[in-house]
Amino acid sequence: MNFLARLLLSAIAVLLTGYLLDGVEVDGFVVALIVAVVLAILNAIVKPILVILTIPITIVTLGIFLLVINAVIILLADAVVPGFEVDGFWWALLFSIIVSIINYLFSGNDKKRTNNR
Repeated sequence: MNFLARLLLSAIAVLLTGYLLDGVEVDGFVVALIVAVVLAILNAIVKPILVILTIPITIVTLGIFLLVINAVIILLADAVVPGFEVDGFWWALLFSIIVSIINYLFSGNDKKRTNNR
């Protein structure tokens, strides 16, 4: 159940970020939900492979290259999901940062409550 709640919150974050950014278009909540599912799958399968392959450059850039990997994941989701359009790399980078911040804000209160129990 916790996974479904996080997935719905991620879909809301995708939808909100789509409304905030001019270079990102999300056609509706169903598309945002599909994007959230695709991003979860890509983050579980593709991202670890990319992180392992780019360890040297990630170390040299002190981890900042992970932002590039996040943008690549967003661009892959753009290629897979119809109704979700990202205008380029920089919009994908900004999209990933904003979605991460919104997801952090959504989950921040939940983590505080579980640590106090």
